[in-house]
Amino acid sequence: MARPRTFDEDRALDAAMHAFWEKGYEATSTQDLCDATGLGRSSIYNAFASKHDLFKRALARYIETMNAAQFAVLEDESRPGAERIRTLFAMVIGDDPDDRRGCLSVNSVVELAGRDPEAAGMLERDTARRLAVMRAALEAGQREGGITSSRDAGSLARFVNAVIAGLRVSGQGGAGRATLEAIVATAMDALTAEPGPADPASREPAPSGPEPAGPSAPDRPSAPDR
Repeated sequence: MARPRTFDEDRALDAAMHAFWEKGYEATSTQDLCDATGLGRSSIYNAFASKHDLFKRALARYIETMNAAQFAVLEDESRPGAERIRTLFAMVIGDDPDDRRGCLSVNSVVELAGRDPEAAGMLERDTARRLAVMRAALEAGQREGGITSSRDAGSLARFVNAVIAGLRVSGQGGAGRATLEAIVATAMDALTAEPGPADPASREPAPSGPEPAGPSAPDRPSAPDR
């Protein structure tokens, strides 16, 4: 008969998640996981089978936790779509500015996506879910007039997702809050700014007659096709 577990598995999973978040998958040793969870090696392997299995479960927990809070904002139909996106950006930069761990999902994409099919599949499914929720919020913003970009909502969702990844990496690299807020302001301008007046020079008609005579310039070779 198997012996009953004498530890809180959810608590151990949270501790392991933070260990992987701090160091990444490869750099986190079994001893690091023992220290983080307070468990012995045999208890970890009995409960989670392998380091890789524990990592997958920790990553799934991170994704679920982060998405729960962010999706609650993005799916809040009582708010205008543009406000939902702005609030999402604020949540991303609103964490502890001294926390240099970045985002476990983004970190895992950089470290593992090209060589760990299981982790890559988890991250691809998460990205698809996030893009769908962002797209719905952006479509609402376009219908309301708060999102003024003429780009389709799917392209804008990928833009927002890329900005968030950039914010995470920039924060991890040491960018301060003022820098991150400036990035957000620029992104929101791209989504919501009213189109500016055209450059007056661009409205001037092209000359209809021959060009005035002047010193001839040597012929330039045409640019190669690319």
